[in-house]
Amino acid sequence: MTTAPATACGPTFDPASRPAVLDLIGNTPLLEVTRFNTGPCQLFLKLESQNPGGSIKDRIGLAMIEAAERDGRLKPGGTVIEATAGNTGLGLALVARAKGYKVCLVVPDKMSAEKVLHLKALGAEVHTTRSDVGKGHPAYYQDFAARLAKEIPDSWYSDQFNNPANPLAHETTTAPEIWQQMGHRVDAVVCGVGSGGTLTGLKRYFNRVDPATEFVLADPKGSVLCDYIATGKVGEAGSWAVEGIGEDFIPSIADLSGVKHAYTIDDAESFSTARELLKREGIAAGSSTGTLVAAALRHCRAQTTPKRVVTFVCDTGTRYLSKVYNDAWMFDQGLLTRPVVGDLRDLISRRMEDDAVVSVSPDDALLTAFQRMRAADISQLPVLVDGRLVGLLDESDLLLRVQGDSAGFRETVKSAMSERVETLAPNAGFAALTATLKQGLVAVIADRDGFYGLITRFDLLNHLRRNLA
Repeated sequence: MTTAPATACGPTFDPASRPAVLDLIGNTPLLEVTRFNTGPCQLFLKLESQNPGGSIKDRIGLAMIEAAERDGRLKPGGTVIEATAGNTGLGLALVARAKGYKVCLVVPDKMSAEKVLHLKALGAEVHTTRSDVGKGHPAYYQDFAARLAKEIPDSWYSDQFNNPANPLAHETTTAPEIWQQMGHRVDAVVCGVGSGGTLTGLKRYFNRVDPATEFVLADPKGSVLCDYIATGKVGEAGSWAVEGIGEDFIPSIADLSGVKHAYTIDDAESFSTARELLKREGIAAGSSTGTLVAAALRHCRAQTTPKRVVTFVCDTGTRYLSKVYNDAWMFDQGLLTRPVVGDLRDLISRRMEDDAVVSVSPDDALLTAFQRMRAADISQLPVLVDGRLVGLLDESDLLLRVQGDSAGFRETVKSAMSERVETLAPNAGFAALTATLKQGLVAVIADRDGFYGLITRFDLLNHLRRNLA
């Protein structure tokens, strides 16, 4: 492989030399679910998380780029542009960067931090835009990407929502793999729809080899697709936290005809199913997989005769450690519930009784305290001894101690912490909490029985938002 001088996006490679990593795309394993109740059916998971880029979208990234190369739309030195929920962008970035192209991607602001960091690590230029606007708005991610494609010279807009190479990739690779791995016995396939490429490609193939195979839609609550199948009309879209599937319009390449069953799955069920999949089957997957598996389980349990059902692990769960597998985030979003006690303890996001409090001891070094603040993205730490509150350390205390001499980081927490801490009893009430927060203080919830946790202004905002929802 020959290389050209490095650019802002990293070294440029000769597109004519095929990188070996691209040969790892596809031929993913198929695994039977054994620890969930699947009724009279067998449920199988196609592990698309095993693709080198970590998702099913590697397949279309390769197919769309190589189709554009063949017909001359993408030339050496060109820029690949796409609007993406993250995984298509990662598939495109993997292939494009390996082949020496620049990559410019537009992602909605609800995407996980892991996806964005992965894209940037691959050398992609990432534009984050609003997820609360619809088609036709200048900030809508697809309109944004189309505009960039007109502005950037020598660029190619892959446009997964209208690109025929998208469903073709699944018709020629994903579907025949499933057919072979299942021993030519497939009763139903459960799909989600983002662009619609997976569903359309699979339907084309199975209509030829086994027209009796049923297709089932798994759709996030808030998406318009499930209602469209039921009524034939496009309703008003809501919002959902699941990434990668569900739409507020009907993608042009999505063939929804003949889909006999459609299940609406809310965010809470999607996220909890993904977490259960890891606990029970040892498979780390993202939120869209949670939606698919939840719908597949419902479909399996609704059957009265044995059937062989296939769905997908769309991507790897390591892409969602800050969301799906983060209890604090799940609680903040209202996706993880816990018993309500009816006092201020209900507002604490990191509770002592859940072993979720990030703390330090008086003898810890200030450097340790700083590192824990950074890792947890918090600005204050309770100082605890045997679970008892003895002080509070915030970023201003830390700064005062070290700003004159960075060697102060070696000093102990005790040298900088505030020992006189005003506390609120759990039953102090909302007015007392609000008064404390208005003073710019964090509310320390404690009484004679012990320390319960901290409430910040952000925790209060989250509480109010959850009540609104």
